[in-house]
Amino acid sequence: MRHMILGAALALLLPIAAQAEGDAAAGEKAFAPCKACHNFEKNGVGPDLKGVVGRKAGTYEGYNFSAALKNSGLTWDEANLKEWLKDPKAKVPGNKMVYPGLKDEKKLDDVIAYLKSKT
Repeated sequence: MRHMILGAALALLLPIAAQAEGDAAAGEKAFAPCKACHNFEKNGVGPDLKGVVGRKAGTYEGYNFSAALKNSGLTWDEANLKEWLKDPKAKVPGNKMVYPGLKDEKKLDDVIAYLKSKT
């Protein structure tokens, strides 16, 4: 009986865990406003984001980052990216990114999945 209850609980939680991962295809659509400054081939107004997941913040060669970002000590893991994309000015005060932030949790997860797919 205990195994049946545990199995049922696990079956109910799996879709929730899978949903938290994000959808890269949906993330590509949610990333559209970011394309005004960022791409995956060369620096635009903002730095190239190819391989950004796992990169130390403020280190992409050829881009002039703010001192705040260079000295932040951040590495762009999923948790830091989520906080950054939600509110860049709160995550790293004094950075020069002009973006108000993405407040929709699902879109945040999707954009991060998309960025991971471009690594």
